[in-house]
Amino acid sequence: MLLWPLLLLLLLLLLPTLALLRQWRSQDAKLSWLAGLQHQVAWRALGWAATWQRRKLEQSTLYMHQSQQQALRWCLQGAQRPHCPLRGSTDISTFRNHLPLTKATQTQEEESREQLLPPTSHPDLGEASLQATLLGLVALNKAYPEVLAQGSAACLTLTSPWPQSLPWPGKALGRVSTPGTKDPRVLLLEALRSPGLRALEARTAVELLDVFLGLEADSEELAGAIAAGNPGAPLPERAAELREALEQGPRGLALRLWPKLQVVVTLDAGGQAEAVAALGALWCQGLAFFSPAYAASGGVLGLNLQPEQPHRLYLLPPGPLFIELLPVKEGTQEEAASTLLLAEAQQGEEYELVLTDRASLTRCRLGDVVQVVGAYNQCPVVRFIGRLSQTLSVRGEDIGEDLFSEALGRAVGQWPGANLLDHGCVESSILEWGRTGGAEGTGLGSCPFTGSMCAHGVCSQILLWALLPTTRCLWS
Repeated sequence: MLLWPLLLLLLLLLLPTLALLRQWRSQDAKLSWLAGLQHQVAWRALGWAATWQRRKLEQSTLYMHQSQQQALRWCLQGAQRPHCPLRGSTDISTFRNHLPLTKATQTQEEESREQLLPPTSHPDLGEASLQATLLGLVALNKAYPEVLAQGSAACLTLTSPWPQSLPWPGKALGRVSTPGTKDPRVLLLEALRSPGLRALEARTAVELLDVFLGLEADSEELAGAIAAGNPGAPLPERAAELREALEQGPRGLALRLWPKLQVVVTLDAGGQAEAVAALGALWCQGLAFFSPAYAASGGVLGLNLQPEQPHRLYLLPPGPLFIELLPVKEGTQEEAASTLLLAEAQQGEEYELVLTDRASLTRCRLGDVVQVVGAYNQCPVVRFIGRLSQTLSVRGEDIGEDLFSEALGRAVGQWPGANLLDHGCVESSILEWGRTGGAEGTGLGSCPFTGSMCAHGVCSQILLWALLPTTRCLWS
C-alpha cells in the first residue's frame, strides 16, 4: 500500500524536470527562451532607468533659471583659460559682457557634421546622452510597441543613432545587427536576411541615403551573397525577393524588402532635412521617421519625446550644456543684440542657437535656427527650420537656403504633375548673364518666386535643370 504514495511523490518531483526537458528539447529552443527572458529583464531595467531620468527632467524644466545657472557654473568651472575673470561668478550679465559672441568657421562646421557626438569624458555630458537614449527608447516603444521587440530592429551604419550606447541592455534587446561589426556591407546583408524587421536605424539620414544608393548600385552582388549564404545559411528565396523588389524601382523599396517596417530612426542634426525628405518621398515612402535627439559636436541639444509628431519637435533641456537664444532678425546683423535664456523664449519666434564651449569658454553661434512651437513646463519646445550660414549664390545673388527652398517649392507647385523630392543648385552656363533683363548690365530684378532682388531666371533654371532625365530619381 505504501508503494503507490511513493510512486506518486516521485512523479510529482519529476514533473518540473520533465517540463524543462520538454521545453529544452533542442538547443535552439533553449537559446530562444533565454533570449526572451533577457529581453524582458532588459526592458524592465530600461523602464526603471527612464522613469528616474524623466523625474530629473521634470525637476530641471520646472526651475529653468536655477538649472541654467547650474549649467553656467559647470561651464565656468571647466574653463581652461588662464586667469579667467569669470571663475566663481554665475552672473549672466557679467558672463555676456566678458565673452562676446563668435561665429563657427566653415572648418568647424564641417568637423561638427563629421562628428556629431564625440566621446564625452565628463559624467554630466554622458548622463545627458544617456537621458536622451533612455527617454527616446521608451517614447519610441510607446508610439510603436512592436518595433523594439526581439529581432525587430537593425542598424545599417557603423554608428548607432542613439546618443549613448547601452552594452548589456542594448545587446539583450535582440538587435539583428551584430555588435562590433566593422564592415557596413555586413550590416546591410544581415538586415536584408531578416524580412520581419519593423525598424531601420542609421546614424544620420544622409548616411541612410548613401546606404540605399549603394543597395541599388550593388544589388546583384548583395543578392548573390544572400543566395550563397555569405554570411549565414544560403537563402535563395530571399535573394529572389531582393531582385524582384529592386526591379520595381526606388519608390517604396524599404516596404517591399521589409513589409512589416514601421519607422526609420536617425539622429538629427543640421543639414539632415533634405535627406529625410528624399528618403520619405522615395525609398522609405509610407514610413514614419524618428530622431531621439538633435545633436551637435558639443553634445545633445534637444530631446524628442513625441515620436508620433510628423514634424520633429525637440525639447531644449536646461543642462548640462549652456544654451542661449539669439533673435534671428537682430542676430543677422554684424553686431548682434543680447541673447535670451531658454525660459525667456517666446512662442512663434525664431532664434539662432548659441552654445558655450566649456574647454575654451567661447560663446559660439551655431547657425542653427529654431522656431518655438510650445513649452514643456518652463522649457521651450522647438522645431529646427534651417541654418543661417547656408546661402546660395548661383548667378551673383545671395539667397538663404530656407528662402530658396520655399521659392523652389512654389515653382514646383506651378508645374502640373511635378513633386519636389530633393534639389541641387549649380550655376548654369547656358543662359547669358544679362539676357533675362532686370537692372541694366546686371540681370538683377525682383524674382517672381523669392520676391527679392536676385538674378532673373535663377529659380526657373534650377527647376528646368532638375526636370532633366538625368535627375529623374529626384522628381516624380
